[in-house]
Amino acid sequence: MLHLRSALFTVLFYISNAVQMIFWSPVFFIMPRSDAWKVAKSWGYSHLWLQNVICGTRYDFRGLENIRPNANQLIASKHQSAWETYTMILFFKDCSYILKRSLIYIPVFGWYMAKMRVVPIDRSRGKEALKSITKNARHHMAETERQIIIYPEGTRKRPGAEPFYKYGITHLYGDLDVPVQPVALNSGLYWGRRSMVVRPGTIIMEFLPVIEPGLAPERFADRLETVIEEATNRLIAEAAASDQPPPLAVELVQSGQVSATG
Repeated sequence: MLHLRSALFTVLFYISNAVQMIFWSPVFFIMPRSDAWKVAKSWGYSHLWLQNVICGTRYDFRGLENIRPNANQLIASKHQSAWETYTMILFFKDCSYILKRSLIYIPVFGWYMAKMRVVPIDRSRGKEALKSITKNARHHMAETERQIIIYPEGTRKRPGAEPFYKYGITHLYGDLDVPVQPVALNSGLYWGRRSMVVRPGTIIMEFLPVIEPGLAPERFADRLETVIEEATNRLIAEAAASDQPPPLAVELVQSGQVSATG
């Protein structure tokens, strides 16, 4: 039943994406961005509902008191699954993403991303890419209070994998002089990268206390990685001790990669 439910969810997930994009296209691109966000958030809620109904996934959002929904800031999140890409937007008024430039050229999807004023990055350009995203991010924040979501490791990582935080987030923190909101989660235990299996259980997303601007680059980088990784390991350990422990969480605790207390 697990694989059947997962397959059904995957099929309906992609059908839902296509149908919603086509349905909203006649009006989405002429809406002001404030109204367009209502469409984007309804899209996110619909997929949370779909995953809950078909796969039995539940959700626990913690640290909501730490969120500053209307302030200029960077949102630095752990990235384990497709799940957080459409869930994160539900908590902010006018957020943006730093994402691969190539995604902008996907028909329809790319048009939606352009409408929402995302910050594209061409990773092949090295230092020039950092200058470009800094310029774009500063421009977006000058227009209105915006939250720019970045995945510091650059790509989805398997829970328990050795962390590798890239310099981009540290560069933006120093150059933009704005607070950073760290986010920990355990979504990869239930819907892993490159996996078609979506497991029942409770996905937890935790918004951690904001890191204020002004820290030296090395101190900031160390603090960001430490708080996110410690919180993520705690959430993995909690999942391993739950009534529906995902196999990967149990494996990580039993192997000693994650302590039983997180």
